[in-house]
Amino acid sequence: MAILSRRNLVVSAGAAAAAFGLDGQLEFIAPANAQKAAAGSASGAEPKIQSFKRFKVGDVEVTTIYDGVWEKAHDAAFIKNASVEDTKKALVAGKLTDAHVPIPFTVTVVKVKGKYVMFDAGTGGQVQPTAGLLMSQNMKAAGIDPAKISTIVVTHYHPDHIFGLMAKDTNAQVFPNAEIIVPAAEQKFWNDPAVFTKLPEARHGLAKRVQATLGVWKNVKQIEDGAEVAPGIKAVSSHGHTPGHTCYLVSSGKKQMMVLSDLANVPALFLKNPGWHAFFDADASMAEATRRKLMDRAIADKLIVTGYHFGMPGAGTIAKDGTGYVFKPIA
Repeated sequence: MAILSRRNLVVSAGAAAAAFGLDGQLEFIAPANAQKAAAGSASGAEPKIQSFKRFKVGDVEVTTIYDGVWEKAHDAAFIKNASVEDTKKALVAGKLTDAHVPIPFTVTVVKVKGKYVMFDAGTGGQVQPTAGLLMSQNMKAAGIDPAKISTIVVTHYHPDHIFGLMAKDTNAQVFPNAEIIVPAAEQKFWNDPAVFTKLPEARHGLAKRVQATLGVWKNVKQIEDGAEVAPGIKAVSSHGHTPGHTCYLVSSGKKQMMVLSDLANVPALFLKNPGWHAFFDADASMAEATRRKLMDRAIADKLIVTGYHFGMPGAGTIAKDGTGYVFKPIA
């Protein structure tokens, strides 16, 4: 994969916070490289990225849609209990570039009883310039009309998952006719007036935007753990990454799939090393415990899984790998 040193835009910690609600730098990738970005190798290979992948889970049609990538500059603070050198070694072992951390974005859409249900809404082109436009293009390539999305199920409120719901400059709804289902615990945390006392100042902008959108929109429905959000789709509490992070189990006959969202970030890092603690996680110890619990469940129940940052095809199975796990993409 090419190293985009000459054309990258690197924004300050304050600007990064506006995008992710996090401290640290966020590296923007030049648009000319938009189609080169999700995966690669230390040797510099540039494999073609799938725009979408379609498969079936029982009678449910599943489509994973690529929304671009963040080529994150290495940062000693990224993984709290692993060094940059450890990170690079894990990336190389996973046949990824070690020039940076490639963090792709992949949205899952299912068609159930003729209706489209989308899990999260992508970056909306507001996280970095190689994401958002790709989501729109690739959804059309997959033959899915955004206007026909009837339900959007939100896993958590990090910007790369919810900014696709809201227009950049006006916060107007991008999917005004869809029902937006959100975890009650996540809604409660971000819309609590006291949240600003719990967050560093760098994250206040994200909280304010959540309160001005998901906090007041009339088509938002809150759900609890175990709730059926659509026929055959149930919420599975997976707190830790955020206070209300939620996965979703899709069932059709004897077949099942779990939408993991950010239960684990890049598989080569956080599945192979489930005890690594990312700075993204609100409660890293809880996130680790939840990750291990649901990975073991995915193996025991022989689940198909989709991961938001797993890279295309974005779906596959989980297996044990020594003291950690490995993600095996579907063909």
